[in-house]
Amino acid sequence: MKTIEEPVVIRVGDSFKTVLSKYGALALDKQENLSEFIGDAEGDLDFDKGIVSFGDVELPIQVLGFYNDDLNQWSWAWDNENIFGAELITAATEMKQAGIDAGIPEFSSPIIQADFNACHTLAMTTVAILDFGAYYAANEDGLDIFVAIDSDEIPEKNGAVKFKDTYYTFQKNFGVYPRVALDAYAKLKGYKIKHHDDFDVVYLGESRFIVGFTERGNLKTIQLLLEEE
Repeated sequence: MKTIEEPVVIRVGDSFKTVLSKYGALALDKQENLSEFIGDAEGDLDFDKGIVSFGDVELPIQVLGFYNDDLNQWSWAWDNENIFGAELITAATEMKQAGIDAGIPEFSSPIIQADFNACHTLAMTTVAILDFGAYYAANEDGLDIFVAIDSDEIPEKNGAVKFKDTYYTFQKNFGVYPRVALDAYAKLKGYKIKHHDDFDVVYLGESRFIVGFTERGNLKTIQLLLEEE
């Protein structure tokens, strides 16, 4: 019998942790591409032009939200149209609707009590779900403003080693469901994945990435079999 592959989507009843598990590794992948692209350059936001510039490189943006460190609060841009204007909040508004449809308050509540790291996870999920190039956070007037970069100019680096390293870093540092994360990351990158009782295999060209899991779905072993030169 042929196995029917489940697509990577947000489902009603998904918790934010589940959504982050599904989309966060791809977002981290995108952030690594951005970091390599801009190097040590710091971004300068221009809301009138709707861009972030890194030296001579100008990239179009969508404003996702901002973080107030004094209040420990994240505010979604869709609740601040008077500040950013309608054109720069369409992505945030789309995430609001996704939150309403799936019952995920992290996307549909205008203000969230959060720490700075949680703001990064909100930006990560948005970027991957809406297929933006990456996100960037810049401090403006005491607020950390998070923007999605709406550009395909960021070079995409792929390969078996990067896939392994990105997945391992993501599942280790973000408190997600490792097995859900591997399945979604592989599918979103266009790689075939085969599931077994206690391990999964991702086919990365001629290379193989094998991850073993406990009965509870936690990572137990990890192995990369690289194709021979």
